[in-house]
Amino acid sequence: MSEIFKRLFMSHRPANSKVSQLETSLNPTITLKKLRSYTPSLGDLCHYAFLGSVLLFVLIVYPAALILKLSVYVLFGVLFLLPATSQFFFNALPIFTWLALYFTSSTFEAKHRPPITVQVLPAIETILYGDNLSDILAASLNKPLDIFAWLPYGIFHFGAPFVVAIILFLCGPPTLLRGYAFAFGYMNLAGVIMQNLLPAAPPWYKIQYGLTPANYKMKGSPGGLKRIDEYLGISVYTEGFSNSAVIFGALPSLHSGCATMEALFFSYVFPKLKPLFIFYVCWLWWSTMYLTHHYFVDLMAGSVLSYTIFQYTKYFHLPLPEPSVYSRWSYADIKKFSVWQADPLNGDGGDLENLAVPLAVDTDFELNVMENSEPPSIFDQDRSVSRSSATSNTSADVQDDFVSAARPGKQRID
Repeated sequence: MSEIFKRLFMSHRPANSKVSQLETSLNPTITLKKLRSYTPSLGDLCHYAFLGSVLLFVLIVYPAALILKLSVYVLFGVLFLLPATSQFFFNALPIFTWLALYFTSSTFEAKHRPPITVQVLPAIETILYGDNLSDILAASLNKPLDIFAWLPYGIFHFGAPFVVAIILFLCGPPTLLRGYAFAFGYMNLAGVIMQNLLPAAPPWYKIQYGLTPANYKMKGSPGGLKRIDEYLGISVYTEGFSNSAVIFGALPSLHSGCATMEALFFSYVFPKLKPLFIFYVCWLWWSTMYLTHHYFVDLMAGSVLSYTIFQYTKYFHLPLPEPSVYSRWSYADIKKFSVWQADPLNGDGGDLENLAVPLAVDTDFELNVMENSEPPSIFDQDRSVSRSSATSNTSADVQDDFVSAARPGKQRID
């Protein structure tokens, strides 16, 4: 197996390349040394302050023995200190924060929670789309459709994040997995916060209770997944959804958000397979409405949330994939997009923007091959980050030619 792995993934590894190197040491002094030399940016301070405040809130609110809660936090602290484990666990901090808040949500007292909306989502659904799409799709039921809907919603949804993470780690550029954990964690964390602040009843509630007011003492429902339990002679979905931590979390749909985030990252690395990933998202959309777990407006909200966070992550955190490279070990350097260098109003004296370009010169520079100005993670290995071919490949002679042909009086608007 090791020979097959080396032949598939490491056969084209550049000589002396360290960008894909993983830390194997268990010596915590290595991490402490990096912490002492680490200078956080304003973005880093906001990032860790926000996640830290959520984790502190969970520590205070979660109804468990203090010694037990502290033991969990100490365990994660140890995993963060050991270099071999910190490179994975520390970068997954947004995911752990989301999970901590999600499971704590079931313990919130009803008197401190906002009222549950029952009529708003079906009304918006009718206004935007002319009818309740979930009711229409769930009107015709049969066993083949039940199975077809169960696969993405009840099976793939729970395993896809791990499969996507493994594939991105093996086939994407180094540091891509960190960006995926950042985006996936923040998307779900923002979704859970919105679900707690704006609780809304899913379509199954309207089927069972009509438009009568809801309360937090009610149990959840598996919706159409109850039929899957009956087919298989189990009660997994009935028990799981009946005791969900966020029963009235219809808006936004995190099933839709997760599927969209997975499709966006896969499309980023494997653009030729984008139609396949779009099909998966549409398949999951249909299944959620067919199983009466979400309105279509919920699905749109989840996808918009996911797309927004992905775009931020793409331009500030993600490395640029190379189409000709299919393994993380084949990368000689890491290229990142720089929003600041791409800004035409953010130039300096040596910027080509300040130089006149003759008409014969092609000015369509590739913006997506610029160097990232973001500082590396405190748990990064030493990595070589390449500069833009649009800026670093311009020789002094060419710049002199530009200067000689400069247009008089050219001014920048800064």
